[in-house]
Amino acid sequence: AYERTCRSLCRKTNSVVVCVGYRLAPEHPFPAQFEDCLTAAIHFLRTAQDHGVDPSRVVICGDSSGGTLTAAVAQALVNRRDLPKLRAQILIYPFLQCVDFNLPSYQQNERVPILLKERTLVLGLKYINKDLSHIETIFKGCHVSEDQRLKYQKWVNPDYIPHEFKTRGYKPSQTYLPLKEMSELAEFMFDPVFSPLLAEDSVIAQLPETFILTCEFDVLRDDGLLYKKRLEDHGIKVTWCHLQEGFHGTV
Repeated sequence: AYERTCRSLCRKTNSVVVCVGYRLAPEHPFPAQFEDCLTAAIHFLRTAQDHGVDPSRVVICGDSSGGTLTAAVAQALVNRRDLPKLRAQILIYPFLQCVDFNLPSYQQNERVPILLKERTLVLGLKYINKDLSHIETIFKGCHVSEDQRLKYQKWVNPDYIPHEFKTRGYKPSQTYLPLKEMSELAEFMFDPVFSPLLAEDSVIAQLPETFILTCEFDVLRDDGLLYKKRLEDHGIKVTWCHLQEGFHGTV
């Protein structure tokens, strides 16, 4: 599916492009996909010169769930002193959090193809091999404990979405009581490998220069906007491109 896209990137940027054919869920459970991408990135950073590549100019990139993996790999590499630093990361409409499925972009675009709101969570739960019967409970936010709500609201908060992205309609969501039986599931969902927006400040502050692409008609738009804010709050240089007519999968 990505062969032509990668070849096009290769030609237009005069770059060496390595496409990672990571193992897929559900046959290979989470976090096999992340581990494959991390292994490939480490190997390439160590052997870049064998491919005619300057190790100080390696950029990692992904779209959608590939954007999630890109963000997670970049975070995993920040404390590696035995490897060259990444030059940059490129996140194309990435999925970055599962604390709040009622952000403005989720409300506005819940029925916009190809990534419907419900499909986003179905794919996420299949990825971590969890029961789909929890979908409505998660949409209500019952998987988030009071302590987690307090911790994550400084990173995942509709108040941080600029007003112009709320003009197509947004209603603050009702707060429901957390359910204790959801705590084990939440542990998986709030792992920064699965939800990179939830990484600690000490990790975010060390990330490389970043390019983020968001699309107006995409449930994941606000994940990108919130990550942009977090990076900029820590002084990370961010180039942001917003496609006003864009939708998920537009690349």
